[in-house]
Amino acid sequence: MNFDAMFDAQLQALKDEGNYRYFKELERKCGKFPRAANHEDGETRDITVWCSNDYLGMGQHPKVVEAMCEAVQRTGTGAGGTRNISGTNHDHLLLEAELADLHGKENALLFTSGYVSNWAALSTLGSRLADCVILSDSGNHASMIEGIRHSKAKKVIWKHNDVKDLEAKLAALPANVPKIVAFESVYSMDGDICPMKEIVEVSEKYGAMTYLDEVHAVGLYGPRGGGVSEREGLAHRITLIEGTLGKAYGVVGGYITGSAALCDFIRSFASGFIFTTALPPAVAAAARASIIHLKESSAERMQQRRQVARLRNALDRQGIPHMINDSHIVPVMIKDPVKTRMLADHLMDEWGIYVQPINYPTVPKGTERLRFTPSPLHTDADIDHLVNALSHLWKQCAIAHAVA
Repeated sequence: MNFDAMFDAQLQALKDEGNYRYFKELERKCGKFPRAANHEDGETRDITVWCSNDYLGMGQHPKVVEAMCEAVQRTGTGAGGTRNISGTNHDHLLLEAELADLHGKENALLFTSGYVSNWAALSTLGSRLADCVILSDSGNHASMIEGIRHSKAKKVIWKHNDVKDLEAKLAALPANVPKIVAFESVYSMDGDICPMKEIVEVSEKYGAMTYLDEVHAVGLYGPRGGGVSEREGLAHRITLIEGTLGKAYGVVGGYITGSAALCDFIRSFASGFIFTTALPPAVAAAARASIIHLKESSAERMQQRRQVARLRNALDRQGIPHMINDSHIVPVMIKDPVKTRMLADHLMDEWGIYVQPINYPTVPKGTERLRFTPSPLHTDADIDHLVNALSHLWKQCAIAHAVA
C-alpha cells in the first residue's frame, strides 16, 4: 500500500479547507524580546513577535538565564533518566517545594510539560478511583480532554462557565460516587476567566474534587503570581491546582500541586510520570528562579496590564473588533481560515509582525482569529505599529469581508 499517498491526500484536504498549519522559522534573541530573527529563503530579517506565551518575557530575564547557566555548569545538561530510576535531582525537589508554596499546598509534582501533567493526572485519577465521574467544562484544553478519555471514567460535559448547568449535572449523579470537576481559570483562546468562587462552592456542596488548570494564569495573577485562585483567595479550597513552567515563567515543564497524599498517589500510579525522562536540573533551576522573582516582583505584571489596555484602546479607536475579556489575551476575530492565514502573511511580509493564525481544531470552525498577547516588553511604539498595520489591512475589501 502507498501510505505516503494516503498521508498526502489528507494533508491536501487540510490545505484546501485552509486549516493546514505553516510554521515560520524563528530565532529568539536573548535580551531583545519580543524581537526575533525570521529565517526564510536563505535570508534573515528582524521581526516582532506578537503571539508568544512567554507572557512576561521571563525566558530572557537575567536571573533566569543565569540560574540555568549556573546549573548546567554544576550538573550537566540532562537528568539522567526517569526520576524513579536515576533522574531525581536536588533541583527538582527545590522547585517542587517552591511550587507547593506558591499555591499554598503540601506538595507538588513535576512533569515534562503542562500537556503531560493534565493528561497524566486526570487519566490516573479517573482510572484509579472506582466509579469516578469527571465533569468537564466544554471549553477545556485538549490535554484535559485526552486525560479524561484515556482514564475511561464516565465523563459529563457541562456548558462553558455555566455554574447552573454544572450543579444540575452534579445533582443528577449518585451521592456516593467520586466526582471530579475539571475546569480552567483563564481559557487561552477566548481569554475569558471562569466564575471560580461559584464553581468551588457548588463542587463543595456535592462533595466533588476540584481540578483547576491555571496554565494561562500562573505568574500573571495574584499578589505572588499564584494565579486566579490566589487572586480570589480560593487556592486553599481547590483540591488540585495544575500549572505550567512554559508560559509566564519562560522555561518548560508542567506540574500539579495538592495534598501530600494526592501528589504521592499521582507519582506512584501515573505512567506519564513513571516512564518519562525527568526535566533537566538546569531547567528546574531556571524555573525556580523565575517563580521566586515573580513572587516578589509585580512590576512585570503591572506593565503587561498597561500594555494590554493600551492595545485594546487603540483597536477600539480604529474600529477593529476584538473579543472582550478580563485577561491578558486579545483575540481579533476573522472567522475565516483562508483570510486569517492571508492577514497573518501580510502582517509578516509587509510589516515585520509575527502572529500565528488560530484555526480548527484549536478553535471551532467559523471562529478563526489572530491571538495577540502583549507583554511588558512590547513598547508603545510596537503597539502603534501593530494597530497601524491592522488598520491599513482592515480597509482592504478582502479583510473587511472576512469579518462581515
